[in-house]
Amino acid sequence: MSAEITYNSTNQQTRSYSFKDALLKGLAPDKGLFMPNRIPILSADELKSMQKMHYSEIAFLVTRKFLKDEISDPDLLEITQSAYTFDIPLEKVFGNRYIMRLDQGPTASFKDFAARMMGRLMQHFASLENRELLILTATSGDTGSAIANAFYNLDNINVVILYPEKEVTERQRKQMTTLHKNISIIAVDGKFDDCQAFVKKAFSDPGLAHLPLSSANSINIGRLLPQAVYYFYAWSKLVNENTNQDIIFSVPSGNFGNLMGGIIARQMGLPVKKFIAATNANDEFPSYLRSGLYQTIEPSLNCISSAMNVGHPSNMSRITGLYNGIMNEKGEILKEPEIEKLRNDIFSESISDEHTRITIKNVFQSHKVLLEPHGAVAWAGLEKYLDRHPAVDQERQVAVALETAHPAKFPADIQKALNIDPPLPESLKNLDHKEEQEEKIPLDYQIFKNFLKTNY
Repeated sequence: MSAEITYNSTNQQTRSYSFKDALLKGLAPDKGLFMPNRIPILSADELKSMQKMHYSEIAFLVTRKFLKDEISDPDLLEITQSAYTFDIPLEKVFGNRYIMRLDQGPTASFKDFAARMMGRLMQHFASLENRELLILTATSGDTGSAIANAFYNLDNINVVILYPEKEVTERQRKQMTTLHKNISIIAVDGKFDDCQAFVKKAFSDPGLAHLPLSSANSINIGRLLPQAVYYFYAWSKLVNENTNQDIIFSVPSGNFGNLMGGIIARQMGLPVKKFIAATNANDEFPSYLRSGLYQTIEPSLNCISSAMNVGHPSNMSRITGLYNGIMNEKGEILKEPEIEKLRNDIFSESISDEHTRITIKNVFQSHKVLLEPHGAVAWAGLEKYLDRHPAVDQERQVAVALETAHPAKFPADIQKALNIDPPLPESLKNLDHKEEQEEKIPLDYQIFKNFLKTNY
């Protein structure tokens, strides 16, 4: 019988926690991020069985490996079945090159996959103890709308979402600001990194210790485990006896939670040949792989792939830890990771806005496949990798680029690149007729703190 999985801080200065406590705390007391003390392995038979499973069944199989000691099988199955009621298209571009469209959920973003399951898990555990929660979340766009939707009207849970006022699209904003009830939205006159810093500071602020704070950013371990699932799903549906058994994933990367989900899947036994961490001009990670010197970008650069405008990805501390290093919350490396192993597993490339627009145009004209900026960054990163590694670029090799948001969320960029208006999914219709409600604050933590003390 395997030992129970516990969760420890990446800063290694606190005790071990259960999944429930790590989930509800969000951030470790020493400002580190929670990670499991071991990652369970799926057997070859379990991997093979996924080929005949629906997405919710794969989600149950994968997450049960972590949660079986803390939640009953019937409860977990009910959570996965209620969370995943939408399609996950695997769109062929050509040959064995695919786009995985993670944009069919209720807010047309990949963040729905983590947010919907995490919201249900939080409500499950909080209801067992009859406790209230105050969720603090920073967003560069899609996280906020997904969290707002997933937690909307849940009992005993209030949500405060901070976003950089000038760096989200109108549709992204309206998906957050038109819900109301237990959802509060704050527009900050700053960058995403500033919003994220406010959230992290609040967790360690003694003056807010009376508040039942938790987080729904990718700093929360509850976000990462569900994000491992769609990597298994893509592999199970695309890899067969006529293809290579390992797969390549190109992941648009900002705060690196999406990539971390994939790395967890690989650690669980998923046969992955290579991850491609495709970034926009915020190139701290590809620069690190090239030089071995990690430098944050302050302030982060504003690019059209707005959800990736991150100058220091929080999940870098988790990645560093998995490769036997230590990075604190400031981005300082206290113990160097095994960088050659990191380079062997992950290829990383920075894609400019110009290259992003060209990719949107070329893929649509050549293959009639419509990409938005984040998916275009992933596709461009995949092309860069295959160009530099021609031996890998062969017919039997399956490669998947992740599309993380619906093109209709970025109508101006699609119009500029293709001179067409992307069709609206149901989830984005009628937003213009709903009343918006939000707070606007300057870049001043004390004002944010006062807002929390006054309202909660």
